[in-house]
Amino acid sequence: MHEHTTLGLIQMSCGTEPHLNLEKAVRQIEFAAIQGAQIICLPELFQTQYFCQEQNPDWFDLAETIPGPGTEVLCNAARKSRVVVVASLFERRTPGIYHNSAVVIDADGQLLGTYRKMHIPDDPLYFEKFYFTPGDLGFRVFKTQFGNVAPLICWDQWFPEAARLVSLAGAEFLVYPTAIGWHLQEKEQWGEQQVNAWRTIQQAHAIANGVFVAAVNRVGMERPREQSPNRPAEYEGLDFWGHSFVSDPFGQLLSEAGSSEEILLVSCDPSILEQTRRNWPFFRDRRIDAYNDLVLRAIE
Repeated sequence: MHEHTTLGLIQMSCGTEPHLNLEKAVRQIEFAAIQGAQIICLPELFQTQYFCQEQNPDWFDLAETIPGPGTEVLCNAARKSRVVVVASLFERRTPGIYHNSAVVIDADGQLLGTYRKMHIPDDPLYFEKFYFTPGDLGFRVFKTQFGNVAPLICWDQWFPEAARLVSLAGAEFLVYPTAIGWHLQEKEQWGEQQVNAWRTIQQAHAIANGVFVAAVNRVGMERPREQSPNRPAEYEGLDFWGHSFVSDPFGQLLSEAGSSEEILLVSCDPSILEQTRRNWPFFRDRRIDAYNDLVLRAIE
């Protein structure tokens, strides 16, 4: 286990041209590495604007295979800078099957594997079920040169089961590529509460499992490409709120970004995982003999 691991969260805005977003991400990876980052994470679906605001079959053209052109560029960037890269991609698996996926690339440029988003939302301006097939690879942990990393993606943030399973499998760092923002009409009344709830649930994952939790969000205002005269005013776009952060196993915020573009560098000491779990032995006291009903949709 490394004495010290530095996370680099690239909080960025995303434009309309995928190749420019990828080039921007590579520059940010290089810059974060120069500043000492060892595990670098990009926001959810960073190569494009958040196209799930509308249901348009043309957007399937944005998907690519894994491995593919995007992973080739990212593997080269990881190898060049000697860093681990966690990147969220729109995966084309086969015609008609697409996933919201995250790849983990080791510091030697090797593609260690893929995680496919398990929990798929379907809400106004978050029409992900139209695009993404639920993941079928399970919850995965990847052993990198700088620690054991479990990538989970955005909506997965709200599910304690996902965090628990990867923690039991040896994860030290839970990393959540994210694309979450405000509906314009909700921001004034509910904006602060929404960010607080989002932050709090993830801090709870850190505490309950004795792990580091990192969430990296995008920033900026993005609107659906197709403008509809019948669309309610509150569905005219999303204001991505940023606030990327890292929590330690005690639930303390080690660092948090604001609402603009930023590279968040956070130094973590993995040795405190052992100390935390000794003092708060939640894993020891779990009643694994009494949890069978967790696999039910509801208990009647």
